[in-house]
Amino acid sequence: MKTLIVCLVFLFISQTQGLNPKCNTQDHGSTLQVFHIYSPCSPFKPSKPLSWEDDMLLTLAKDQVRLQYLSSLVVAKKSVVPVASGRQILQSPTYIVMARIGTPPQTMLMAMDTSNDAAWIPCNGCHGCSSKVFNTAKSSTFKTLGCHAPQCKQVQNPSCGGSACVFNMTYGSSSIAANLSRDTITLAADPIPSYVFGCLQKITGRSVPQQGLMGLGRGRLSLLSQTQSLYKSTFSYCLPSFRSPKFSGSLRLGPTGQPLRIKYTPLLKNPRRPSLYFVKLIGIRVGRRIVDIPPKALAFNPSTGAGTIFDSGTVFTRLVKPAYVAVRNEFRRRVKVANVTSLGGFDTCYTVPIVAPTITFMFAGMNVTLPQENLLIHSTAGSITCLAMASAPDNVNSVLNVIANMQQQNLRVLFDVPNSRLGVARERCT
Repeated sequence: MKTLIVCLVFLFISQTQGLNPKCNTQDHGSTLQVFHIYSPCSPFKPSKPLSWEDDMLLTLAKDQVRLQYLSSLVVAKKSVVPVASGRQILQSPTYIVMARIGTPPQTMLMAMDTSNDAAWIPCNGCHGCSSKVFNTAKSSTFKTLGCHAPQCKQVQNPSCGGSACVFNMTYGSSSIAANLSRDTITLAADPIPSYVFGCLQKITGRSVPQQGLMGLGRGRLSLLSQTQSLYKSTFSYCLPSFRSPKFSGSLRLGPTGQPLRIKYTPLLKNPRRPSLYFVKLIGIRVGRRIVDIPPKALAFNPSTGAGTIFDSGTVFTRLVKPAYVAVRNEFRRRVKVANVTSLGGFDTCYTVPIVAPTITFMFAGMNVTLPQENLLIHSTAGSITCLAMASAPDNVNSVLNVIANMQQQNLRVLFDVPNSRLGVARERCT
C-alpha cells in the first residue's frame, strides 16, 4: 500500500458503514490515506454530479471565499487564530482522511487544511448539527474544559456561562456555539491523548456545512503544536489528481520516512499572518522566459502580511494582479491562438486544442516546474481548455500569492518547521 500523507485537516463526522468496503484500508505507522472529495470513498461525492462548467464555477466561488478568509487574517493583528473562522466554515473540504476519536474510538472523516489551527466537530446534543455526530457520552476519555484551562485563552471571544469554556461565532445569517473539549484522537497507529478541540453545541442558519475543522497551521492549538513531541512539527503530503481513478494520496506525519532526495526553500513566518506557511517566490518562468513582474507583487513583507504561501485548501493558484497578468499574457503569447475566451474567473480559455508552455515557480533555493496536468483544466467533452490560475482579489489585504492544491498535485510537499524549510519532490500520488 502506498504511503499516504495529509497536510490540512477538516473533520467530517461519519460512520465507516456508509463507505465503500474497498475504502476500509488500514492506515499504518504515522501515515494516513488521503481521498479527494470526488473519490468513491468520500461522502462528499455528489449523488448527482454537476456539469463540468458548473463544477468549475462553484469551485471558483468557493476559492474566492477562501481567499477572502486568508486575506482577513491580517486584519486582527493577533498571534492566535480563531478555533473556527466564519468565512472558513463556508468552505468545502478538498482532501479528506480517516481518524478515530474517543475511547472506544469513533471513526471520523477529516479534510486537510494547512492554513487553520484548531479543530471543532459536531457533538451529540448539538442543535442544528448533522445526524452524524461524535457521541461524547460513549467516550470514557472525553472531557469538557473549564474557563480555568489555559487553552480557553487561546480561542476567540471565550465566555463562561457555566463550567465550560464556550466560544461563539457569527457570520452572515449563521452562528455556532461550542464547548472547548479534549479527548484522544488516533491518527493511523498513533494515539494522541488529550487533544483539544471545539465540541459544537448549536448551529443556527443554513450556511454551516456538516463537517468540522482540524488545522495543520502553526498556531498554539494546531495539530503540529499539540503533537510536537511526537511529530516534531514535521509532515508531508502527496495530493492525488482529481482526475485519478483511485483518488488516493497520502499524509506522512513526523520526520520518519520523509524523502531524502528533495529540494528545499526557506520557510518564512509572517507575524501578520502567523498560521500560514510563507515562502520566498522570486520569479515565474513561462517556457524559457522569466516574465517581468514588479518586485512588490512577489515581496515578502512581515509588516503588512504580504507574500506567497502554500495552501492545501485553495484549489486554483491565485497570484496578485500584476503577477498574474504578466504570467497570463506570456502564456497567451506562447500558445499563439487568437481566439481566447473565458469561463467565470478563468480568463484564458480555448475552444481548440493547444500546446501549452510549462510554468515554473522560482523560489529561493529551488524551482518547481509544473506539468500540463497541473496547469490546465479540460471539459469532460474536451471542448474547452483553461489555464487553471486566476488573479487574487483586488483589495488592500489580499497582497497574497497562493500556491494551491491543483498546482501541488502529484508532488510531495514537506513542511519541516524546526529547520524552517519547505521541500518539494516529484511523486505520483495515485
